[in-house]
Amino acid sequence: MTLTRTHKLLITGSLLLGLGGCSAMTAQNPSTKLSPVNAAEVAGDDRVMLFGADVVAYITQNAYVQGKPEFSSTYQEVDFHFSSADHKALFDAEPTKYIPQYGGYCANGIMFGIPWGGNAADFKVVDGKTYIFGGFVSQAAFELELDKNIALADDYWAQEVNGNNSFIQRAKRLVIRVPHYKTGEEQAAEVQAAGKLGS
Repeated sequence: MTLTRTHKLLITGSLLLGLGGCSAMTAQNPSTKLSPVNAAEVAGDDRVMLFGADVVAYITQNAYVQGKPEFSSTYQEVDFHFSSADHKALFDAEPTKYIPQYGGYCANGIMFGIPWGGNAADFKVVDGKTYIFGGFVSQAAFELELDKNIALADDYWAQEVNGNNSFIQRAKRLVIRVPHYKTGEEQAAEVQAAGKLGS
Protein backbone atom coordinates (compact mmCIF):
# COMPACT_ATOMS: atom_id res chain seq x y z
CA MET A 1 0.00 0.00 0.00
CA THR A 2 1.38 3.41 -1.00
CA LEU A 3 0.77 6.29 1.38
CA THR A 4 -0.05 9.69 -0.03
CA ARG A 5 1.34 12.88 1.47
CA THR A 6 -2.01 13.51 3.12
CA HIS A 7 -1.97 10.07 4.75
CA LYS A 8 1.59 10.61 5.94
CA LEU A 9 0.61 13.96 7.42
CA LEU A 10 -2.36 12.46 9.23
CA ILE A 11 -0.26 9.61 10.63
CA THR A 12 2.53 11.97 11.70
CA GLY A 13 0.04 14.38 13.28
CA SER A 14 -1.65 11.54 15.18
CA LEU A 15 1.68 10.33 16.50
CA LEU A 16 2.64 13.82 17.59
CA LEU A 17 -0.68 14.35 19.34
CA GLY A 18 -0.07 11.12 21.21
CA LEU A 19 3.09 12.66 22.61
CA GLY A 20 1.13 15.46 24.31
CA GLY A 21 2.93 14.94 27.63
CA CYS A 22 6.36 15.19 26.02
CA SER A 23 8.41 17.90 27.75
CA ALA A 24 9.67 19.36 24.46
CA MET A 25 6.11 19.73 23.18
CA THR A 26 5.09 21.43 26.41
CA ALA A 27 8.17 23.67 26.47
CA GLN A 28 7.72 24.85 22.90
CA ASN A 29 4.00 25.53 23.03
CA PRO A 30 2.90 27.89 25.81
CA SER A 31 -0.77 28.87 25.89
CA THR A 32 0.01 32.55 25.25
CA LYS A 33 0.56 34.90 22.32
CA LEU A 34 4.27 34.05 22.45
CA SER A 35 3.89 30.60 20.89
CA PRO A 36 5.51 28.52 19.61
CA VAL A 37 8.97 29.19 21.02
CA ASN A 38 12.40 27.62 20.75
CA ALA A 39 12.50 26.69 24.42
CA ALA A 40 13.49 23.78 26.63
CA GLU A 41 13.68 22.77 30.27
CA VAL A 42 16.81 24.33 31.81
CA ALA A 43 18.01 24.67 35.40
CA GLY A 44 14.63 23.83 36.89
CA ASP A 45 12.67 26.17 34.61
CA ASP A 46 10.13 24.48 32.35
CA ARG A 47 10.31 26.76 29.33
CA VAL A 48 13.59 28.62 28.83
CA MET A 49 14.04 30.58 25.61
CA LEU A 50 17.07 29.54 23.54
CA PHE A 51 18.46 27.33 26.32
CA GLY A 52 19.13 30.39 28.46
CA ALA A 53 20.83 32.73 25.98
CA ASP A 54 20.74 36.37 27.09
CA VAL A 55 18.39 37.87 24.48
CA VAL A 56 19.29 41.42 25.55
CA ALA A 57 22.96 40.88 24.66
CA TYR A 58 22.06 40.34 21.01
CA ILE A 59 20.81 43.92 20.82
CA THR A 60 23.10 45.70 23.28
CA GLN A 61 26.37 43.88 22.51
CA ASN A 62 25.71 42.25 19.12
CA ALA A 63 26.94 39.08 20.80
CA TYR A 64 25.76 35.69 22.00
CA VAL A 65 26.10 35.61 25.80
CA GLN A 66 24.82 32.79 27.96
CA GLY A 67 22.41 33.93 30.68
CA LYS A 68 22.34 32.73 34.28
CA PRO A 69 19.32 31.34 36.15
CA GLU A 70 19.84 33.82 38.99
CA PHE A 71 18.97 36.65 36.57
CA SER A 72 15.68 35.50 35.10
CA SER A 73 12.29 36.82 34.10
CA THR A 74 9.09 35.21 32.91
CA TYR A 75 7.11 36.76 30.09
CA GLN A 76 4.07 35.15 28.44
CA GLU A 77 4.83 31.85 30.26
CA VAL A 78 8.36 31.77 28.79
CA ASP A 79 11.46 32.01 30.98
CA PHE A 80 14.40 34.19 29.99
CA HIS A 81 17.88 34.09 31.53
CA PHE A 82 20.23 37.09 31.51
CA SER A 83 23.92 37.61 32.12
CA SER A 84 23.35 40.53 34.50
CA ALA A 85 20.78 42.35 36.60
CA ASP A 86 21.06 45.29 34.16
CA HIS A 87 20.04 43.11 31.22
CA LYS A 88 17.14 41.70 33.21
CA ALA A 89 15.97 45.25 33.98
CA LEU A 90 16.18 46.24 30.29
CA PHE A 91 14.12 43.20 29.32
CA ASP A 92 11.55 43.75 32.06
CA ALA A 93 11.04 47.33 30.89
CA GLU A 94 10.45 46.38 27.23
CA PRO A 95 10.38 42.59 26.62
CA THR A 96 9.14 42.63 23.03
CA LYS A 97 12.16 44.72 21.98
CA TYR A 98 14.51 41.87 22.87
CA ILE A 99 12.62 38.67 22.06
CA PRO A 100 14.09 37.11 18.89
CA GLN A 101 11.88 36.96 15.83
CA TYR A 102 9.81 33.84 15.13
CA GLY A 103 9.91 32.61 18.71
CA GLY A 104 13.66 32.09 18.49
CA TYR A 105 13.38 29.41 15.79
CA CYS A 106 15.72 29.37 12.81
CA ALA A 107 14.62 32.20 10.51
CA ASN A 108 15.63 30.11 7.51
CA GLY A 109 13.27 27.33 8.64
CA ILE A 110 10.39 29.76 9.22
CA MET A 111 10.92 30.98 5.63
CA PHE A 112 9.73 27.47 4.66
CA GLY A 113 6.97 27.43 7.30
CA ILE A 114 8.97 25.07 9.55
CA PRO A 115 9.48 25.99 13.23
CA TRP A 116 12.60 23.98 13.81
CA GLY A 117 16.08 24.46 15.13
CA GLY A 118 17.92 27.59 15.99
CA ASN A 119 21.28 27.82 17.71
CA ALA A 120 21.64 30.67 20.17
CA ALA A 121 25.16 31.44 18.89
CA ASP A 122 24.05 31.79 15.24
CA PHE A 123 22.26 35.11 14.90
CA LYS A 124 22.00 38.38 13.02
CA VAL A 125 20.54 41.68 14.20
CA VAL A 126 18.73 43.59 11.44
CA ASP A 127 17.00 46.91 12.12
CA GLY A 128 16.98 46.23 15.85
CA LYS A 129 15.49 42.74 15.50
CA THR A 130 17.28 39.49 16.33
CA TYR A 131 17.11 36.58 13.88
CA ILE A 132 18.33 33.16 15.01
CA PHE A 133 19.71 30.49 12.65
CA GLY A 134 20.42 26.77 12.71
CA GLY A 135 24.05 27.11 11.65
CA PHE A 136 26.42 28.87 9.28
CA VAL A 137 24.97 27.53 6.01
CA SER A 138 21.42 28.26 7.10
CA GLN A 139 22.35 31.83 7.97
CA ALA A 140 24.44 32.38 4.84
CA ALA A 141 21.62 31.06 2.61
CA PHE A 142 19.10 33.34 4.31
CA GLU A 143 21.41 36.34 3.89
CA LEU A 144 21.78 35.78 0.12
CA GLU A 145 18.43 37.55 -0.34
CA LEU A 146 17.96 39.00 3.11
CA ASP A 147 15.03 41.37 2.54
CA LYS A 148 13.09 38.85 0.43
CA ASN A 149 13.70 36.06 2.93
CA ILE A 150 12.69 38.18 5.93
CA ALA A 151 9.46 39.03 4.09
CA LEU A 152 8.80 35.33 3.39
CA ALA A 153 9.52 34.35 6.99
CA ASP A 154 7.35 37.20 8.30
CA ASP A 155 4.46 36.01 6.10
CA TYR A 156 4.72 32.35 7.10
CA TRP A 157 5.04 33.26 10.76
CA ALA A 158 1.97 35.52 10.62
CA GLN A 159 -0.16 33.30 8.36
CA GLU A 160 0.42 29.82 9.75
CA VAL A 161 3.14 29.32 12.38
CA ASN A 162 2.40 31.86 15.12
CA GLY A 163 -0.13 30.48 17.58
CA ASN A 164 0.01 26.94 16.22
CA ASN A 165 1.55 23.84 17.73
CA SER A 166 5.19 23.67 16.68
CA PHE A 167 5.19 19.88 16.23
CA ILE A 168 2.07 19.77 14.07
CA GLN A 169 3.22 22.74 11.97
CA ARG A 170 6.64 21.14 11.53
CA ALA A 171 5.12 17.81 10.45
CA LYS A 172 2.77 19.57 8.04
CA ARG A 173 5.50 21.56 6.29
CA LEU A 174 7.96 18.67 6.17
CA VAL A 175 5.33 16.69 4.24
CA ILE A 176 3.56 19.48 2.32
CA ARG A 177 6.47 21.68 1.39
CA VAL A 178 6.19 25.29 0.33
CA PRO A 179 6.76 25.95 -3.41
CA HIS A 180 10.16 27.62 -2.81
CA TYR A 181 11.46 24.87 -0.47
CA LYS A 182 15.16 24.01 -0.79
CA THR A 183 17.04 21.20 0.87
CA GLY A 184 20.11 21.85 2.98
CA GLU A 185 22.26 20.57 0.12
CA GLU A 186 20.62 22.94 -2.37
CA GLN A 187 21.12 25.87 -0.02
CA ALA A 188 24.75 24.91 0.60
CA ALA A 189 25.31 24.80 -3.17
CA GLU A 190 23.84 28.31 -3.55
CA VAL A 191 26.01 29.61 -0.71
CA GLN A 192 29.07 27.96 -2.31
CA ALA A 193 28.23 29.45 -5.72
CA ALA A 194 27.90 32.89 -4.14
CA GLY A 195 31.40 32.53 -2.71
CA LYS A 196 30.15 32.60 0.89
CA LEU A 197 31.40 29.10 1.76
CA GLY A 198 34.93 27.75 1.62
CA SER A 199 35.66 25.07 -0.95
